[in-house]
Amino acid sequence: MNLQVILGNFALILFVAMCVTGVIWFLDIFYFAKQRRAAADVALAAFDGRNAKLAAEGIKTDNTSRHAIEAALLRQPTWIEYSGSFFPVIALVFFLRSFLYEPFKIPSSSMVPTLVIGDLILVNKFTYGIRLPVLNKKIIDVGDPQRGDVMVFKYPKDMSQDYIKRVIGVPGDKITYENKRLTVNDKPVTYTAKGDYLEDEGLEYHQLFDENLANVQHQILNNKNKRTIDLGQVDNFPNREACVYSYEKFTCIVPEGNYFMMGDNRDNSLDSRYWGFVPNKNIVGKAFFVWMNLGNWKRIGGIH
Repeated sequence: MNLQVILGNFALILFVAMCVTGVIWFLDIFYFAKQRRAAADVALAAFDGRNAKLAAEGIKTDNTSRHAIEAALLRQPTWIEYSGSFFPVIALVFFLRSFLYEPFKIPSSSMVPTLVIGDLILVNKFTYGIRLPVLNKKIIDVGDPQRGDVMVFKYPKDMSQDYIKRVIGVPGDKITYENKRLTVNDKPVTYTAKGDYLEDEGLEYHQLFDENLANVQHQILNNKNKRTIDLGQVDNFPNREACVYSYEKFTCIVPEGNYFMMGDNRDNSLDSRYWGFVPNKNIVGKAFFVWMNLGNWKRIGGIH
């Protein structure tokens, strides 16, 4: 695992921080605290002995400093105090984002109009099964991605990057994209024209359509000035032989254990058409809610 992957894997950083602070917290309870208590008892015994000797000699003693001595000797060192304070917080965050919900920020326009740059989304981590943190290995099977789902996954060419696209094909599906229209298992997907859409990033108009994929209705964009597929950007990806390409059409058979993903901004999305299929091991979770967009609060709501 190289440095770039480590730095790009926040879950790993969080896991290491939780382990370090947890070990310090544990050692303090069962070792360091007992050492401080023993040292305090020795010091207090000496203090009490000295006071008893002074009292026997008729000298008045002041016991108020005894509490100060005890408090000073029992006080946690700063590094232990901070570790003990941070550990439960880090552990809670690690649990929530590993097994329940993880936040993401949309960095590109590949999912416009469903998701726009700046959308802060929540991803359900257990919809597709419980996975081991960091290793991302499924240990409890809950469900599988379905056509039409908006899914976050590790980019197959760089596992340090998280991508978000829509599930178009599941294992065994035959996906055909011809003249910017989808056909799944030889059944054409239905489209309804909705007029023009002005994309903020490029300040250009696109054709807006309602797409009904497996009874999941959502909106997509097409740019009539671009070809169906840019053959110059197609990589030599694993299972490339399962796909047949031309400028206006391609067909792929989705291999077992893999998924075919496309962005809703069809002509401005590098997706499975270009870099291939998404293996099951790369799945992060299902995007289901936009919880904030600082530039447009009206964006808050569910994802279709």
